[in-house]
Order: sequence, then structure tokens, then C-alpha cells
Amino acid sequence: MQRPALLIIDMQNDFILEGRPLRVASAPVVIPKCRELLDAFRAKGLPVFHIVRVHRKDGSDVEITRKELFRKQPFAVEGTAGAAIADPLAPHPGEYVVPKVRMSAFIGTELDLMLRTLGITDLVIAGVQTPNCIRTTAFDAIAYNYPVVLARDATGAQSDEIHDANVRDMQNIGVRTMTVRDLIATL
Repeated sequence: MQRPALLIIDMQNDFILEGRPLRVASAPVVIPKCRELLDAFRAKGLPVFHIVRVHRKDGSDVEITRKELFRKQPFAVEGTAGAAIADPLAPHPGEYVVPKVRMSAFIGTELDLMLRTLGITDLVIAGVQTPNCIRTTAFDAIAYNYPVVLARDATGAQSDEIHDANVRDMQNIGVRTMTVRDLIATL
């Protein structure tokens, strides 16, 4: 990797805290691994992007497949504690926070422009949840010609089976997978 950037996706209270609307079951394991990777990128002075899902209070920007869920139990509402990045992963000054309203970090955001402006050559992806926001971001990154490394133990889903199946799917399109330990060794 020449000039990597770390994308930490959806590590927000509504997705990782117990009792929240869209809590991902593997979050307790993913949080410390994301932190380990985040600390390594910070120590090397490498760019970090916190990708966060945020929605308007009225839900007018929620995708069609989640409108009913949002009506019953709003999630990631802009400005709420649920939309906030989890404390252990809170951004430091100089790190980028990129809001999104879709699963992919590239759809309707400035992410690609920012990455190209910074001369980023490789993306390291961590966060939740593997079959949705992680996978769509990885697929779109490949479509934009970014080599992608998935931190497989710093990403997670509702079950190991779901996670593993989606990791295999990403590997089949050319996403490299590495453990956090091995990733840090390559930085």
C-alpha cells in the first residue's frame, strides 16, 4: 500500500450499543479491533475517514427498504446521541467525518473527490455491518478503481455465517482481506 486511508463505517451508537434499533450483534468484538486499527493509522499520520449514516428527523432521506423500520423506530437521526460516533472511536482533529444516507460511502457523498485530492491509493475498510454498508462501500471502491483491504476482524455482522459469506463475496471481486494485526504490520 502506497498511501492508504482508513474508512471506519457506521460505528455509531444506534448500530453498536445494546438495545439500539439496528445494533449489530458482533459490535462488542469489532469495537476494540477498530480502535486498534485507528490507533495505528493515527500513529503513522495516515488519513482516517469516519463514515456515518445520518437521516433527517422526518425520514425523507431513508431508502425505500428501511422506511417502515424508520417510521416505527427512527435511527441515526442527525444531531441525536444515536447518530454519534461511539466514544472509543471518536474522531480526532484533522480526521474526516463523511455523512451518508445510503449504504455505500460513495453514493451522494464527497468521498471519492476527497480521496483523490489527498492522493489516496488504497482503502482499508472497518466497521459494521458486513453485508450492507461494508460490502456496498467495498464494491463501489473497486468500481472507482481503489484497491481495497478489508480488516476482516474489525468488521462484523449479525452472525459469523453472514459475515463470512459476505467476506467471501468481496474476495471474489478482488477485495483483499487481512487481520488487524497483519494490516498494522504492513503500514
